[in-house]
Amino acid sequence: MRFRQVHLDFHTSEAIPGIGSQFSRSQFQNMLRIGHVDSITVFSKCHHGWAYHPSEANTMHPHLSFDLLGELIAAAHEIDVKTPVYLSSGFDEKLARRHPEWLIRDAEDRTRWVKDFMTPGYHEFCFNTPYLDILLAQIHEVVSNYDADGIFLDIVGIRECRCQYCVATLREAGQDPRDEAAVAALGERTYLNYTRRVRETIDAVKPGLPVFHNSSHQLRGRRDLAHVNSHLELESLPTGGWGYDHFPLSARYVQSLGMDYLGMTGKFHTSWGEFGGYKHPNALRFETALSLAHGAKCSIGDQLHPSGLMDEATYALIGAAYAEVEAKEPWCRGTSSVADIAVLSLEAARVACPDAQEKDERAHLADAGAVRILTEGHYLYDIVDVDADFSRYKVLILPDEVPIWSELREAINLFAANGGKVLATGRSGLNVAGDTFMLELGLNWKGINPYQPSYFHPHFSPGSLLPASFVMYGEGQVVELNGGHSLGRRENPYFNRDVFTFSSHLHTPSTGEDNGPGMIESPNGIYIAWNVFGDYADNGHLILKEMVLHALSRLLPRPSLCCDLPARGIATLQYQAEGNRYINHLLYATPVLKGRVEVIEDIVPLQDVAVSLYLPASASIKRVYLAPSMEELPYEAGEHGEISYTVPYLDNHQMVVLELV
Repeated sequence: MRFRQVHLDFHTSEAIPGIGSQFSRSQFQNMLRIGHVDSITVFSKCHHGWAYHPSEANTMHPHLSFDLLGELIAAAHEIDVKTPVYLSSGFDEKLARRHPEWLIRDAEDRTRWVKDFMTPGYHEFCFNTPYLDILLAQIHEVVSNYDADGIFLDIVGIRECRCQYCVATLREAGQDPRDEAAVAALGERTYLNYTRRVRETIDAVKPGLPVFHNSSHQLRGRRDLAHVNSHLELESLPTGGWGYDHFPLSARYVQSLGMDYLGMTGKFHTSWGEFGGYKHPNALRFETALSLAHGAKCSIGDQLHPSGLMDEATYALIGAAYAEVEAKEPWCRGTSSVADIAVLSLEAARVACPDAQEKDERAHLADAGAVRILTEGHYLYDIVDVDADFSRYKVLILPDEVPIWSELREAINLFAANGGKVLATGRSGLNVAGDTFMLELGLNWKGINPYQPSYFHPHFSPGSLLPASFVMYGEGQVVELNGGHSLGRRENPYFNRDVFTFSSHLHTPSTGEDNGPGMIESPNGIYIAWNVFGDYADNGHLILKEMVLHALSRLLPRPSLCCDLPARGIATLQYQAEGNRYINHLLYATPVLKGRVEVIEDIVPLQDVAVSLYLPASASIKRVYLAPSMEELPYEAGEHGEISYTVPYLDNHQMVVLELV
């Protein structure tokens, strides 16, 4: 899989004339050269359902007069650019109006995405209908007739459906379509049957041809769903609603799976479907560097004008980022993450948990909050699921509401017995029923604190703050010491605010009384009695981060990486086995919220960034240099095994290479 990809959307209504009328092979090639593009996903079938080539399995767009797909592939291959081929799988609007009975239906018989045919938009198909055979024929035709370098299938995933075909399937099996569990299980079978038949269809013509099924989100904890793909493409457009925290969260999980993957952003000011929207070049420079720093290759989304003319402004924009990526590629191939900390994803834990109860989706903010705190603290971490090898890490974080069952408890106890430390927060550590604390962290759990908000008074200086009574907005827990010692006390307000009893504008102040421990340290780790990670993702209260950073300073007194980047700076460490070298990535940019869109415009260079690394005892340094400039970087080897150096200048992204003997 190549590093500098473009995902070229082309969803064109039958109401638009002159489709592809201005396409020029030379102009197309010239734009790819300007953009430093080495792979471009081109299109066979769009969301509107039209084919962009002569077709017996589909209908060519009524205003297209030639084989546009064939021309795109031939033009790209002529200049050594790969061409995976896109087919819209879940959408086919022309067919939706002919066969509405094949669409996904909810319990109220409404369609998915757009609830009726009077609202502009697409309607999603069920793969438990005759539509699947039509789609497979379209895939077979493309693979048979064109030199595709892969197949990209869009708008897919596990769906719950009650169309007439799904209802009939359930009833034939003696199941009730009102049974949510039965409907969900059928959705799983339907999706996995679809992926199996796609693989069989492709392999019958071109065995092993890469295929990716795009569901927009890689569900943490479902490795089986990841492995129906030959590789992964993490769709994460920061300005399109994902935000700049989303990609690191997905990437830090996916890289641990050992699959080839790329980060997909967009050139748009907002998101897909936008014409005439352009990011600042610095935004794409940062977003592509962010992919490299997390072991990913790069993809940038674009949208071709119906005329077929490539937009020069877009490819100049893309080229500004991809020229830098091209120079950095030798140090970014085949890398693996170096991490001290494993964050057991709350999403993954709930997927794996037997009899897990459905929770508010906001609870999944815990994963995002953990990523934000650890990134701002410049710790090296992975996001993991319950099948991960915990022994690879020094600290295991259980964010906010991770339920514990017997197998997971055994794995955590083994991790702690071998010297690993646990950081648990909020309800993490409770059993599935939520009535018993299952971990050995020096405490007894007594129940949920009836006061909200409550207060935390630390017995330490929290970073740049002084000890005080800090408001904790989220749910707290009542715990008592049982072998651990307190790092700070919990305080309650005089009363909860309600219509009959309230004080001041927002909430009631603390009484100042000690109502028991709020943060407990024991030989196995540290417990914090609030949902600090989810709350930090929600409101960014500084004390929440300082509580976690203080806990980590005690659990991990010698992290593998220390640096003096600002909070928005990003530091990662990758190991490249082929080159027998470590690559320290340093990034810095400051997204700014403009209206509802988070954008990057100005990148302020940093000078003299100090870094210290503690590498494995077996690592012997031969040389340290900056890449891709190849400038030698002076370093010092400390008496405790650390390697220290100062990066003289950081403009967006800098790689420091440590070659081993």
